Amino acid sequence: MKDRIASLPRGLYLIIDPEVAGGRPDEEIARQAIEGGARLVQLRDKQQEKGLQLPVARRLKEICAQAAVPLIINDHVDLALAVEADGVHVGQKDLPVSIVRRLMPSAIIGCSANNVEEALHAQADGASYVSVGRLFPTGSKADTRPATLDTLRAVKQAVHIPVAAIGGISEENIDAVLEAGADLVAVIGAVVAAPNVREAARRLAERISEHRQRSGQD
Repeated sequence: MKDRIASLPRGLYLIIDPEVAGGRPDEEIARQAIEGGARLVQLRDKQQEKGLQLPVARRLKEICAQAAVPLIINDHVDLALAVEADGVHVGQKDLPVSIVRRLMPSAIIGCSANNVEEALHAQADGASYVSVGRLFPTGSKADTRPATLDTLRAVKQAVHIPVAAIGGISEENIDAVLEAGADLVAVIGAVVAAPNVREAARRLAERISEHRQRSGQD
């Protein structure tokens, strides 16, 4: 577990959702966001069948591998295995972390959590990180449970694995998220829907870097 924790980068976590991309190619969004400073990339496609996601995931894996940025697949362990992705992110209604860990023993495994109990359970089952949200209003996912910055603080204090913050995070509220203890800042619309993906990612990544330097984390 310690090796997995140590190898997980901190910083800007890009989640690519084709519904938010406005028809722009997923791989081009990934490339530009990585150039802007994204440290992790996740493919989150809730609409297309896995067979249609496969070629996209393969191209994303190539782009991420060239930049030494981990590629995470949302939900689908079989798709992650097929493209040799670096990890999987699951929710509370997906395959349990313990089973995913058995199928992918050395992978990065993230798990969505809405409270301390869920976060501790994910950690005990072998999660590499937990994701706390939805912190702010967002149109990217309508069925997410709301969380608060106090929830984020409580989870950060309770677990020893990295904590990602997600849900409506933007330049306007990212400082509050970082002050609450987020190790990773997961964004969809703030980067994927931005007119200039590279620049949007760069501005957010710089804010994270500045916070980490001020707090002595880098």
